[in-house]
Amino acid sequence: MILPIVAYGDPVLRIKGKDIDEDYPKLKELIENMWDTMYNAYGVGLAAPQVGYPIRMFMIDPSPFAEDDEVSEADKEVLNNLKKVFINPKIISEEGEEWAFNEGCLSIPDVREDVFRKPQITIEYQDEDFKTYTETYDGLAARVIQHEYDHIEGVLFTDKLSSLKKRLIKGKLSNISKGKITADYRMRFPMMKKGR
Repeated sequence: MILPIVAYGDPVLRIKGKDIDEDYPKLKELIENMWDTMYNAYGVGLAAPQVGYPIRMFMIDPSPFAEDDEVSEADKEVLNNLKKVFINPKIISEEGEEWAFNEGCLSIPDVREDVFRKPQITIEYQDEDFKTYTETYDGLAARVIQHEYDHIEGVLFTDKLSSLKKRLIKGKLSNISKGKITADYRMRFPMMKKGR
């Protein structure tokens, strides 16, 4: 089932997610619904807070980035085979010299900005069967993970922008929070909850 994606301005996007265990209610169903929702919106990642669940879980499938001509063959291989659910993740380290990449977010439609992030991360997480892994990623794979990880920490990519950039997009963000935009997928706007 396709869930509405929570828009910028909703308090759930600012909550630090809680760890979950195998007994979390209807977890398999939530994961399936999140995959459906992410693909319906042509996303490469989706975090549970973006569909209204303040828990530490996100998923990624960065395979669309593998179609970019500038991506190396080795990176294409990684990106094409990285469809994965991360439960209770913890980034252990972020290393290297920060690099910029133009990021967007399903909760903030039609806003894209260059964001600086470190190129390599080591992350510990559990999969859908609650098996624990520690893995290292770099490049675009690391970036997608970092972006989704920020969501479960209550952080949005717009928080990482300069004060000038934040001022320039303030009007757009205000319109998103008021539902004064159109998106190609279902959204839930914070200002629309009251009275509807």
